This record gives sequence, C-alpha cells and structure tokens, in this order.
Amino acid sequence: MKLLLIGASQGIGFELLQQSLQAGHEVTLIARNPDRLEVKHERLTVFKGGILDQGVIEQAIHGQDAVYITIGTKPTRKPVSVYSAGTKTVIQAMKQSSCRRLLCVTGIGAGDSRGHGGFVYDKIINPLLLKTIYEDKDRQEAIVRQSELDWEIVRPGFLTNGAHTGKYRILTNLIGVKAGNISRADVADFMLREAAEMQYSKQTPLLTY
Repeated sequence: MKLLLIGASQGIGFELLQQSLQAGHEVTLIARNPDRLEVKHERLTVFKGGILDQGVIEQAIHGQDAVYITIGTKPTRKPVSVYSAGTKTVIQAMKQSSCRRLLCVTGIGAGDSRGHGGFVYDKIINPLLLKTIYEDKDRQEAIVRQSELDWEIVRPGFLTNGAHTGKYRILTNLIGVKAGNISRADVADFMLREAAEMQYSKQTPLLTY
C-alpha cells in the first residue's frame, strides 16, 4: 500500500513508520525537520512541512491509499487548535484526491472515552494538564465524523515504550471499562493492519491491554 504519515517523527507515528517499511509498504512522510529524521529508505519519501501546510498536504496526498494523523503536543494549559485545524486541512485535501481512508489518533479522554481513565487521570491529570488539548481533540473528532471519508478514530490507553506484542484488546463498548496501558508499537500494529482491512470503519476503538 501507499501510506501518508503526518506526525511520524516520534511516538506512535515513528513506530508506524518503521513497521510500514518493514511490511513492504511505500511510505510518504510530512515532517517539519526532515534532516532530523533517523530513518532512510528507498521506499520512503519525505516532504518538508506540517499539518497546517495546505499545499504540502495536497502534493503529498496524491496517489495515497490511506492517511494517518498521529500528531502530538506537549502538555499545556494554553488554548490548542492544531488538532482540529490540521485535521480540517487534511480532510480538505483528501476530498480533492482519490484517497478516502483516514486513520486518526486521539486518546483516552476524547469523546465518549472521557471518564474511562481512572480517578487520577480523569480528575487530576486531564483537567489540570490536558484540558485544552482534549477540548481540541473533541473538535478534531467531530470534524472527522462529519467528513464523508472512510475513517477510524483510534483512542489508545496510557502509552508506553513497551514491546510490539500484537496482543491487545480493541474495545468499542466502554461500559464498565477502565483503560490500561498500551505500547506505542502495538498501537502502530493495529493502525497498520486497519489501513488495509478497515474493520472498525466509522468507529472509535479504544486500545488497551
């Protein structure tokens, strides 16, 4: 497959980049600082830019089979808009192309996953450190849902740098669920598989062990 990764310089996106290349896919990456990228490969094409660069997005999206949005920001209490504004930019470009598959990472605390992180996360960490981030992730999810694309919103539990196991729970019914840990590598495992299968199309699966 031909895959476009936006936000792959670290974290889930970087794991996804490595697994995609190992699986034999052709990967296009948009990065603000391409010179810092440690991965070089004959099947990797890199565009310099960010998720808000409409022209770069439009150019990179040509001929792709699926698009991944895995951007992240540091904890802040200041207003955040990059998730929603960037996703709107990507969707506008996708509507002008033949690419219809969009896989987007938000996280535990977005949408109806709010209240499923446990007392410390739900009552202390999220309200004090992540409130404005998750307000924008809610806007981001709404924009994705309203699109006419074939989309999936992926909500990982608490991220770790653990091993790639391929063994995790995929939950769409959160009644009685409290999210646990999940490695970034296993989130990438799920997302890579879903680019081809889209078994959770127009759903918001929670990933956890």
